[in-house]
Amino acid sequence: MHRKTAFGTVNGTEVPLIELQDGLCAVTLIPLGAAVHSLRVPDRTGALVDVCLGYDTPDEYRRHDACFGGTVGRCANRIGGARFAIGGKTYRVTANEGENCLHGGAEGFDKKLWRYVCADSSVTFTLDSPDGEEGFPGALHTEVTYTLADGALCIDYRAVSDKDTVVNLTNHTYFNLSGHDSGRVDDQVLTVRAARYTPAGAGNIPTGALAPVDGTPLDLRAGAVLGERLHLPALAGSRGFDHNYVLDDGAEPVATLYSPRTGIAMDVTTTLEGMQVYTAGFLIERQGKGGVVYAAGHAVCLETQHFPDAVNQPSFPSPVLRVGETFRAQTVYRFSVR
Repeated sequence: MHRKTAFGTVNGTEVPLIELQDGLCAVTLIPLGAAVHSLRVPDRTGALVDVCLGYDTPDEYRRHDACFGGTVGRCANRIGGARFAIGGKTYRVTANEGENCLHGGAEGFDKKLWRYVCADSSVTFTLDSPDGEEGFPGALHTEVTYTLADGALCIDYRAVSDKDTVVNLTNHTYFNLSGHDSGRVDDQVLTVRAARYTPAGAGNIPTGALAPVDGTPLDLRAGAVLGERLHLPALAGSRGFDHNYVLDDGAEPVATLYSPRTGIAMDVTTTLEGMQVYTAGFLIERQGKGGVVYAAGHAVCLETQHFPDAVNQPSFPSPVLRVGETFRAQTVYRFSVR
């Protein structure tokens, strides 16, 4: 079932909270950024815990960085030098992180007001990005459908363009399975089923290589208590994890996050080949939902994606969407208790 409640306005347009319920689980979504605003799941005692960071007003989502809960596009992650070539033509896109383009440019999809249609157990958001927006070619039509069923939040992506373009869509929810108001995630356990990652150089732009995680702090295949890794000198430059993993073929789930405090576990499955693991090391202190103060290390983002800068790396799977093709991807976050 679904219901809508008032949340605020953006430029005179009402922005509601749209809630989906499935037994004890509930998710609230907002059309601003087609974003996850809250996600309440039962802990081992049956009490509901809101496990994602967010804000209390639409204005805060518009003003602040970090993309809390948002749908990120048209190209998630980074494009090196804020330029790329398709069909022999070079395109220059908005450089909003030094000389690079991050998460779609100055005003990515997470800052847009999407249209929406509600069904009993799902909400579909749609957005039309005009040709040339942020420098990207092609008029792009994007659909994101959230479905809540059987203790799982499923996100389905679909996009078509009238010109060859770059498409890389992800969700940027900041998860804290001890509760959005519980502080650092140091005691939570993260498992990522990936034997390789994409090492990066200046500006966190990949070198083009695929390197083994074996023998490095990035090896999460057997699971690791985050606090035992986040403060290692080898991860000082990234302030913890901010790395793209090359997901193992056929791995299901590709990742599991677990909170021993609440007993809540979250399994991640996806059709995509990569996942950015980000432990919010660069999150500047701010006030979130209910006046809670969020800061660095208070959450984990598990952003399924095409690899960063893939459009400029011939050895990576291509993020180019051709005219006449349809981009499709799916990511599922499934919750349980231990």
